[in-house]
Amino acid sequence: MIKWFIEGGTLFMSTLTILLVILVAVTVYFVITIASGKASDKPNFKHQLKYVRSIGLFILVTGILGQMIGLFQAFTVIQSVQDISPSILAGGLKVSMITSLTGIFIYLISIVLWFLLDLWYHKKLTS
Repeated sequence: MIKWFIEGGTLFMSTLTILLVILVAVTVYFVITIASGKASDKPNFKHQLKYVRSIGLFILVTGILGQMIGLFQAFTVIQSVQDISPSILAGGLKVSMITSLTGIFIYLISIVLWFLLDLWYHKKLTS
């Protein structure tokens, strides 16, 4: 996991990690709000639950941006060298996908969390 973090580039992987912590904090806030019964007192709570999805989408876009910047840097080096083996190119492409894969994985987690929170909120309202 640490190797993947370093290979993905510490700048974007650190950013994705910080955003993941924010996503977890927001999710914990919503869990506490629903569990305490205060969710029904808030008029826009159902709309606010969408923040979990929105943060996940922002993480996905950040991961894709990390890949695009990595590819741009790699192609700049390839252009200056002019002759590169296919295995080196494939390795570089593989490494560039780490941030996107991380972003996609976290986005999927955010969708599941949002779905479960929304389901729980509706169950609490009807009971």
